[in-house]
Amino acid sequence: MRNFSELSDREILALAIGAEEEDGRIYADIAESLRTDYPASAKVFSEMAAEESEHRRSLIDLYQQKFGDHIPLIRRQDVRGFLARKPVWQLPTPSINDVRKLAESMEAETQNFYRLAASRTSDTATRKLLGDLAEAEADHERLADRLARENLTEEVRSAEDDTARRNFVLRYVQPGLAGLMDGSVSTLAPVFAAAFASGSPWQAFIVGIAASLGAGISMGFAEALSDDGSLTGRGSPLMRGAITGAMTTLGGLGHTLPFLIPNFWTAMVLAFAVVVVELAAISWIRTKYMDTPPLQAALQVALGGAIVFAVGVAIGSS
Repeated sequence: MRNFSELSDREILALAIGAEEEDGRIYADIAESLRTDYPASAKVFSEMAAEESEHRRSLIDLYQQKFGDHIPLIRRQDVRGFLARKPVWQLPTPSINDVRKLAESMEAETQNFYRLAASRTSDTATRKLLGDLAEAEADHERLADRLARENLTEEVRSAEDDTARRNFVLRYVQPGLAGLMDGSVSTLAPVFAAAFASGSPWQAFIVGIAASLGAGISMGFAEALSDDGSLTGRGSPLMRGAITGAMTTLGGLGHTLPFLIPNFWTAMVLAFAVVVVELAAISWIRTKYMDTPPLQAALQVALGGAIVFAVGVAIGSS
């Protein structure tokens, strides 16, 4: 790997050509990934990809005038300090806002890099070349702003934001909420039944750990196998299964861990307090993301939790 300062004008221009091609492909990949849910934003990225292609052709013409037809393959990862970019397919599924910010940062970062490099070189021709490249990146930023204004009206942006929120709820909130509800509520009965039946916090802890892990594994598999997301738009089944399983386990562990305290009633009171917090968290999530009225959400969750808790206490005390 070489330092940027060691590159010749020929190599810098070849690097710029490769970078423009890579950025254009990234924009095209983003456009394709957005086309179904966010057609207006997809159009913006398609036009930006086309503009990157135009700049690349201009750079190739300049290179051929100066150095001939052969363009060496010089990539970002071959030059120390240059901004490497991951392909879109290697990135976690981004939100529409993340994608918009990515586009802004790509152009701004590359522009800043060229300007910094230009300020550090003593060769006049190289400085001019880097300055021209920085201006080209500034033109890209202005183009992105113009395309966004032309295609992303307030109504369109609002509609895309609503779609993004709906996808977030379907793919992350719903699986997580289902897991948290199952883990917090379904494990109440065995944990508190074991506690009252044995009078031993440790026995309750063992039962709680087993119930939490078992429920987490079961719920994770059930969610992952329920559908592949192609028709429902709920995203990757593996991701949903992992979220549901993790939140189920977490929900059960919350009121299980207090039973590590040796004193029975201290552990019992703390576990009950944790249950209240868990149920309050579930109510808040339902209100915020599921548009459930706060009082209705609280009453429904409290009623379900109280019934399961009472069943556990009754069985353990019998």
